Amino acid sequence: MIRIANGQGFWGDSPDAPLDQVRRGPIDYLTLDYLAEVTMSILQKQRSRDPQLGYARDFVEVVDRVLPDLVSKNIRLVANAGGLNPEACRRAVQAVAKRHGLEISVATVSGDDITDRIDELLDRGIEFRNMDTGEPLSVIRDQVRSASVYFGAFPIAQALAGGARIVITGRCADAALVLGPMIHEFGWKPDDWDRLASGIVAGHAIECGAQGSGGNCQVDWETIPALEDIGYPIVEAEPDGTFVVTKHAGTGGRVTVASVTEQLVYEIGDPKAYLTPDCGADFTSFHLSQDGADRVKFTGVRGTPATPTYKISISYAAGYRAIGSVAYAWPDAYRKARAGARIMAERVARLGLDFDAVHSELLGVNACHGIAAAEPSPELAAQLPEVVMRFGVRSKNRAAVDRFTKEIAPLVLSGPPSVTGLGSGRPKVEEVMAYWPALIPKSEVSPVVSL
Repeated sequence: MIRIANGQGFWGDSPDAPLDQVRRGPIDYLTLDYLAEVTMSILQKQRSRDPQLGYARDFVEVVDRVLPDLVSKNIRLVANAGGLNPEACRRAVQAVAKRHGLEISVATVSGDDITDRIDELLDRGIEFRNMDTGEPLSVIRDQVRSASVYFGAFPIAQALAGGARIVITGRCADAALVLGPMIHEFGWKPDDWDRLASGIVAGHAIECGAQGSGGNCQVDWETIPALEDIGYPIVEAEPDGTFVVTKHAGTGGRVTVASVTEQLVYEIGDPKAYLTPDCGADFTSFHLSQDGADRVKFTGVRGTPATPTYKISISYAAGYRAIGSVAYAWPDAYRKARAGARIMAERVARLGLDFDAVHSELLGVNACHGIAAAEPSPELAAQLPEVVMRFGVRSKNRAAVDRFTKEIAPLVLSGPPSVTGLGSGRPKVEEVMAYWPALIPKSEVSPVVSL
């Protein structure tokens, strides 16, 4: 049995969680998941300003804190912190190791960044059609900022087999960070579909950090103990594909069938066909059972053969936006906020500028649920002590968005009364990065493992 602990669910997650996973109980592997689709576009912006950037720099700080423990406890680390520049990330990690007086083997998995190959591939007839709309990439080609292939777990296993203490990948399937160590330790083969699917399900169960151990849980959330000291999830994996999701003893949070199930249904699409680079997983095939306090056992995972394509994440510039806010106080806070939104809409319309979208929302009323939010009753509306009105626009024309930013502040003295806050001042114009999902034949790209 091996223990694989996840200490990072996204870039910006708790900086202490990795250290807690390493120090508060036994583990064999630590995984850290930094990349989301929007993260790749952020990293591309950073790399365009400085070719030595393009990776999750927070990861280097984490390594600085945990490296002595990793070495003394013989723990191996797998992270997708390489982003668009795994080699620069490796150099930064090796510099940290040198400061600690340690010699470690650091591997990278690259080849996923195909931004510079887009035109070549388009010329060869690969259209990169949007998986949602069916449109070819050619309609937004000049707006593309980055393109990254989701690789699987076998390159990670190869790096571990080569003796790497730390494996740094670029874009890969989130669950591959957990499946890779299983393939390495248990010798699973590329066509061992059920066991590979088990590793994928295990990886999915813990990839979002504490969301898999009681955080963001809808079931009896007020009774979940010590969320201020929540323990991040750990997989105890067996060679036959069975595994247990748990956490370190003495930590807060909760691991139950209900709490783990909430994480399992997160971002899976078709539950009978959760597709990854290594296999498909049928989320209706397996059984969960409580295996003791804060222990959930998985059995019976069934898998399907891998597809001949990789998914590719393409980010592209989709214009500009700005969002401002104004807070209204009691009495009649709700009526004032509604009036403020109406006045702003009419003033924006008078500008006669080319806006692709104009949107308003009222925090405390409909900001979370949008059009599904029920209109508050007159009695409830009258009791609301304060309501924040947010108003935003989006346009391909930056000048139009910049002109809008000058309309929020005047509302304070030329609109409804009792304004108590103006957000953070004049709104900032932000570039909008959009997501374009597509497929690419596996024959067109290959992962590169470097030790």
